[in-house]
Amino acid sequence: MRRTISLSGEIIEGVHHLVQRVYYEDTDFSGAVYHARYLHFMERARTDYLRCLGVEQSALYATSDEGLAFMVHRMEIDFKAPARMDDVIDVRTRTEKAGGAKMVLAQEIRRDDLLLISAKVVIAVVNRHGRPRRLPEDLALQFRSGIDLAIS
Repeated sequence: MRRTISLSGEIIEGVHHLVQRVYYEDTDFSGAVYHARYLHFMERARTDYLRCLGVEQSALYATSDEGLAFMVHRMEIDFKAPARMDDVIDVRTRTEKAGGAKMVLAQEIRRDDLLLISAKVVIAVVNRHGRPRRLPEDLALQFRSGIDLAIS
């Protein structure tokens, strides 16, 4: 029996999981992941989280007169422990808040059960001209759908 593997990860109890391998290109001279590479892992996870929620970013931008896009407004990152070359990491993303003109996402990077990185990401909702706009309520509901599951 052949198992289907999703390149976009999966949502389990309100938390999106994206498994990634650490490659040589992700590391510095010591073999540890270079600090800026964690941003790449987290960006991929946020994009695939949207994909798993059924949100197509290119369609949001193109469909309405105003367009709709997401921009990182603020990010707080705590570096707890390094990932190293060949590690398999789990990038976890969940919605903390979605409404108005922003969303707040919590992200973690783990190796097995060891927390490597924790981050809080504030996402601004903007139109195609970069001006703030409200997150449509139906879209906000999609993001909030996993909040109760993640808390319990």
